[in-house]
Amino acid sequence: MADPGPRRSPTIADNTYNAAHLLVLEGLEAVRKRPGMYIGSTDTRGLMHCLWEIIDNGVDEALAGAAHRVEVTLHPDGSAEVHDDGRGIPTDKEPKTGLPGVEVVATKLHAGGKFGGGSYVATGGLHGVGLSVVNALSSRMDVDVERSPAVQGISFQRGVPGVFDADGLGPSGRGAGFEPRSGLTRKGARVAKGRSGTRIRFWPDRQIFTKEAQFVYDELVTRARQTSFIVPGLELVLRDLRGAEPVEESFRHDGGISEFTEFLAADEAVTSVLRLQGMDTFTETVPLLDEHGHMTPQEIERELHVDVAVRWGTGYDTELRSFVNVIATPKGGTHLSGFEQAVTKTFNDVMRATKALKVNDADVIKDDVLEGLTGVVTVRLAEPQFEGQTKEILGTPAARSVVRKVVAAELKTFLTSTKREEKAQAKLVMEKVVGASRTRIAARQHKETQRRKNALESSALPSKLADCRANDNDRTELFIVEGDSALGTAKLARNSEFQALLPIRGKILNVQKASVGDMLKNTECASIIQVVGAGSGRTFEMEARRYGRIIFMADADSDGAHIRCLLATLFFKYMPDLIAEGRVYSAVPPLHRIELSNPKKGMDKYVYTYSDDELQRKLAELSKKNVRWKDPVQRYKGLGEMDADQLAETTMDPRHRTLRRITVDDADVASQVFELLMGSEVAPRKEFIVQGAYDVDVEALDA
Repeated sequence: MADPGPRRSPTIADNTYNAAHLLVLEGLEAVRKRPGMYIGSTDTRGLMHCLWEIIDNGVDEALAGAAHRVEVTLHPDGSAEVHDDGRGIPTDKEPKTGLPGVEVVATKLHAGGKFGGGSYVATGGLHGVGLSVVNALSSRMDVDVERSPAVQGISFQRGVPGVFDADGLGPSGRGAGFEPRSGLTRKGARVAKGRSGTRIRFWPDRQIFTKEAQFVYDELVTRARQTSFIVPGLELVLRDLRGAEPVEESFRHDGGISEFTEFLAADEAVTSVLRLQGMDTFTETVPLLDEHGHMTPQEIERELHVDVAVRWGTGYDTELRSFVNVIATPKGGTHLSGFEQAVTKTFNDVMRATKALKVNDADVIKDDVLEGLTGVVTVRLAEPQFEGQTKEILGTPAARSVVRKVVAAELKTFLTSTKREEKAQAKLVMEKVVGASRTRIAARQHKETQRRKNALESSALPSKLADCRANDNDRTELFIVEGDSALGTAKLARNSEFQALLPIRGKILNVQKASVGDMLKNTECASIIQVVGAGSGRTFEMEARRYGRIIFMADADSDGAHIRCLLATLFFKYMPDLIAEGRVYSAVPPLHRIELSNPKKGMDKYVYTYSDDELQRKLAELSKKNVRWKDPVQRYKGLGEMDADQLAETTMDPRHRTLRRITVDDADVASQVFELLMGSEVAPRKEFIVQGAYDVDVEALDA
């Protein structure tokens, strides 16, 4: 092998670092070099952020009262177009640069009309980089401004202003010449007096964005619907021309965030939608130009408007959205923390005063108050402080105290109202919060005792539990057995290595009608939740379960079916994840046993059938084969009539048994059916039974 020669020391190379190695990025070049700083990423998420920047400019016009319609079109060539009927980007000369206003905002970072208080009061745009960033990251961008007397336009190629020889020849101008040139071009279309607007179309630069990055129409629909709620009266029109069939949808909601809250709510209402509104002022130190042209820090008094819509429902989940002006803040911020602090403290104060919380009761916490809450928190203020250009978190410190003050005052008024309807709703929601608190405390106590104990600690579990020896939670099985008589046989029939038994006495509580507190007081329900070991409701943890399968084992009669229904109701309401993952089963015990008198070679002496129809088919088959059986055929009235060998072979041994998995294809429909069949409302259930009575075969009744 040839000698490669002496190697240069890496330490020597490092010492050559000097000022000549420094690179100064000017203008839009900085955006193209570090796009992630401005749009978060260069995948689909970043591409969608570019589109939001343009759409939000149109929505800001609507917030200012100047626009009523924003149209978004996704073109087959990969470009996106946004048109609003606002005032139009200024086309006159900007004094400092001598350039048209359109060119300034599209080519200069931190240039825009949203820094001072002149053109906008509350906006989504703040930093003056939105349009210029999109321009920098586009291979081509066209801006047309509709202002009387005619449309004026300008095009850009990777941030450079100019004119293309022809339109429609591709985003990079391939096949069309591009002439770099400053200034606007007057287009032929005349604009009627009093009409104005802005049309922006851009082609994302594939040198910047990944090949997989694309505009997601469904995400656009979600954002447009959300914005139409936040800005009542604004119409947003979406068009997707990329597919074989063009798609167009329009969104307009005049009901505002109250209507948004109703749209988001998925459960039954405990309260109507409450609107908590107010305004307060705060002072903020900001740098401003003085009379000498110097930036000096000055204190400015700001107004912060708070508008919150909340509604409590019967469910457990919390759906809480927050917005600053029109910008969604999915990661919250000071306004959301102020809201959460206000509702938690107000509920504690009012419930202490009304004795809903006793002296020895612990304070409720945020999770208790937010359980079942659907809400939209919006604040509007000039020049809010966000953490980064992606604006996912509000950082304005004063928002916390203002929101807390407004929400606390308005919510206290509702909770202490003397009006009959509001007083009834306030009582219901306070009972719900107290119930959630007690459930959380009880679940925590259960959780502390639900871990698999060693021999000395096993007394914490119910004494009637016949546990198994294995620790593998995916392999183990818990049989919930009806009655003590069947338990004795099941103990002999089971494989104690991985099969555990929990007997229940008769029919358990119907939890669809009962409160959470009543459910936890019920011995059988509490034992089941404790033995399963994963908690219940919001505190349920799949990883903490003690068994891989839960199997209901009840008699094959109407009472057994009722018990299985009650057990299914308990698991669906308080441990739905077990059903969703397919870990809950119903054992299928046989109805008949046929004892063969002359079994042929390869045939078992005993044959089991699971329905009357199957029995008749089996007897006909045996007759055809000239196989005799002893009469009468034994019919099992319950599991207790089987001996251990029969129960093991037919119902418990994994090699021979039949299990019916309990599944939920549509949770909403299942919830409605459970409420119909097991809930407190008698009239709908009576109507259901009467309608179904005509379809029942009288001969099939087990009477």
